[in-house]
Amino acid sequence: MAIRIAGRKKHTKKVDFTQFLSGTPAGDYVFQETPYEEQIARAAEMLDGADAVLIGAGAGLSAAAGLTYGGKRFTDHFGDFIEKYGTMYMRDMYSAGFYPFPTEEAKWGYWSRHVWLNRIAPDALPLYQSIYAMVREKSHFVLTTNVDHQFWKAGFSDENIFATQGDYGKIQCKKGCHPKTYDALDMLTQMYQAEEDCLVPSYMVPRCPECGGSMTMHLRCDQYFVEDAHWNEAAGRYASFLEKHERDRVLLLEMGVGFNTPTIIRFPFEQMLCGHDQWSLVRLNRNEAVLPEHFGKRAVGINEDIAKSIADLSERVNGNDAV
Repeated sequence: MAIRIAGRKKHTKKVDFTQFLSGTPAGDYVFQETPYEEQIARAAEMLDGADAVLIGAGAGLSAAAGLTYGGKRFTDHFGDFIEKYGTMYMRDMYSAGFYPFPTEEAKWGYWSRHVWLNRIAPDALPLYQSIYAMVREKSHFVLTTNVDHQFWKAGFSDENIFATQGDYGKIQCKKGCHPKTYDALDMLTQMYQAEEDCLVPSYMVPRCPECGGSMTMHLRCDQYFVEDAHWNEAAGRYASFLEKHERDRVLLLEMGVGFNTPTIIRFPFEQMLCGHDQWSLVRLNRNEAVLPEHFGKRAVGINEDIAKSIADLSERVNGNDAV
């Protein structure tokens, strides 16, 4: 099934994504020893006092919300793929996506099921809804590496989201021959419904409408990732948000961001805090909530299940019980 171009839109001026990156990690990372209840109280105080909130969200947030990629959820839903291709390669949903599938039919057999489970079938997850409820009355923006569309489903406006790494609902030319992506939700749903023996029918395999080559998921995994008009517009809105609130009290609310791609959110957030005396940082991470020690009371790092931390933080904020 070929992807057709319904019409061309003028491509926006390309934004240099490197302006949002930082490659300088802290040299004095520590796990804070402050009791959990005191950390939640301090985080609530920071949120209450903020003029704006910049959310930074990584894979750990969706995992805490229930979209886990490994373990029983993987084996329950991909047992046939594991049997067909072997446990050496099919260890979890993330690593399985890099398997060199022998045919396009096999590749889309995997990805249609993956997208169905993690993007199409799930409704707005309660954890994401709780986050939206906490920040919706304040000026806010989301910077995320997640591609599961949960921020949109939870109620966040498209105008306030920059998903840097792509979207499970879109596909692009595998070689990035032109700067456009295509909505593929209906196509992937049909593939999922038609898939048999880990394969989709040949007639469903999409081809690039420009070069006639293979299509692929719109995920940043190589140099061919397409930064289309929407991506560049979102990057521009992110830059505008930072500029608008340069002199305000901004809370950097970071959730589930580890050291897989720290140069997109973790390191830049630390760099921002160093450059803005009125800004504060709350870092939620089950195992990696380390913080530069010199941040002192301007930053809180909570090593706890993110769902629990958000529930306790929401209760504290909604109850107006911050100290």
